[in-house]
Amino acid sequence: MRRLFPVTDETAAQASGGTPEGAGARGISGAGVTDGPGVRVTDGARETDVPGAPDVTALVDREWSLAELAAAYAYPEPEPGALRPWLRANMVSTLDGAAQHEGRSQPISSAADMRIFGTLRALADVIVVGAETVRQEGYRPARARAEFAGARKAAGQAPAPAIAVVSASLELDLSLPLFTSPQVPTLILTGAAAAPDRVAAAQKAGATVVIAGEGMGIEPARAVRALAGLGHTRLLTEGGPRLLGQLIAAEVLDEMCLTLSPMLTAGDAQRIAGGPSVAVPRRFELVSLLEEAGFLFGRYRRS
Repeated sequence: MRRLFPVTDETAAQASGGTPEGAGARGISGAGVTDGPGVRVTDGARETDVPGAPDVTALVDREWSLAELAAAYAYPEPEPGALRPWLRANMVSTLDGAAQHEGRSQPISSAADMRIFGTLRALADVIVVGAETVRQEGYRPARARAEFAGARKAAGQAPAPAIAVVSASLELDLSLPLFTSPQVPTLILTGAAAAPDRVAAAQKAGATVVIAGEGMGIEPARAVRALAGLGHTRLLTEGGPRLLGQLIAAEVLDEMCLTLSPMLTAGDAQRIAGGPSVAVPRRFELVSLLEEAGFLFGRYRRS
């Protein structure tokens, strides 16, 4: 994996294995071979050599540890005494805009994408997901991971994030492990007009039903506040497109983590966000860009 943006002295040192300034990438000693003005070649990689700029050996490819990924995707530190929730989305899209292939995201993913997927889950208090995505993707409870146990305990988090399913109808298979054997009780976000018998059935199955709207469905801003009220301020949504569209339209999305898959699928697959368009496009700024095997991993924040 390579960090393409931002490139700093620190990331350069990490990417080159901590070699001193002037040492070549991947343990090759020497300052590199000049290949024309302003360019050097180190271990076969062309690098811009701008006076005063940081060493760009951060562009060298290597495998990142889970700790490094966690640091790269850390949630913003809240102000002292504040319960400000932070909602990020994590989605994958092909070059031609498909968010899935044959109804699932796995065919357009990669091993690196799944490492980041797992890291983002391990950083979150709760994972918010639409009911249709639960059905299509065969969602299971989030698992506790030993690699993140210490960090989660230090942050006051449960051993694993909770899953919060957004559903207006509550037409859910309550026999799934997501409801029968989660390490942390599964939440169901719904509206006040949800069928009482389905609410009772969900509660009997062990789920915690959270009312976050006056009608059949949720009100996104109210759902975010309700989750924060339960102590969940590090929020992650994995879609689907309809839910993400709702969150965008309600202006409650703080961050987008987007994997751009180097694939083309054509067809009529959904985009990462659906539903009505917003009146004015929302502007987000790029804060980080990683690459591995042609997959780009961007992290964008609301401007």
